[in-house]
Amino acid sequence: MYPQTHGQPPTHLPVPRLTSPEGPARTAVSLLGLCILADVFSLVANAITFKLMNEAIDDGPDSMPHDQVQWADRLQAISAPAQLVMLLAAAVAFLVWFHQVRTNAEVFRPGGHRMRRGWTVWGWFVPVVSLWFPKKIANDIWTASLPYGPDGSPRHAPRTVMNWWWGLWIATLVVGRVGGQLDAKAWTLEQLRFSSGVLFVADAVDIAAAVLAVLFVRRLTALQHEKVQQGPVPVAAPIAA
Repeated sequence: MYPQTHGQPPTHLPVPRLTSPEGPARTAVSLLGLCILADVFSLVANAITFKLMNEAIDDGPDSMPHDQVQWADRLQAISAPAQLVMLLAAAVAFLVWFHQVRTNAEVFRPGGHRMRRGWTVWGWFVPVVSLWFPKKIANDIWTASLPYGPDGSPRHAPRTVMNWWWGLWIATLVVGRVGGQLDAKAWTLEQLRFSSGVLFVADAVDIAAAVLAVLFVRRLTALQHEKVQQGPVPVAAPIAA
């Protein structure tokens, strides 16, 4: 049996059905793990480039070993497409999971969502609103997915992981964009050193964001699983007269 819900779903949308998000969660977590590996690879490539540029500035361009320069170029040529492929794959898997937990949350609490179900996907792609719509949806999903306490009221579950994940996700978008623009315009050794340093920071922030995304997926999935296992809202025993 499903937990007790409040209100009715909008009549213009298909009636949501409760489905286990554990399969999509496992896929999302696995691909996020590959994203982390791609970020680590890129981080190493940017660290090597930074080191070479730093030595060239200190000792002159002729001091750079030709084989090391070629090696750094190869690493950079591999890391960028690897990151893009892994990001796209993880993004698709994450959206499938995110849509599923949003649908489940509507079963749990039909009247507790400020955004329509379609924004679960489109909210990530519309400029400007993508900076806060997904987090707004995630907040509503989290609230609707809270298991019940002994008295039938929703149990408290800190949103620390979710909040940090979202903050670092925004940070990696900003730092990564700045680093990419700097790298595209870099011509001098100093500019190349600076852009590789910014990209190194972007990779580090992206790794942290991906780790927290894994924890967020696992935590929210566990909350929904626990709530389903509870069944309907527990009814408190009557107080004896």
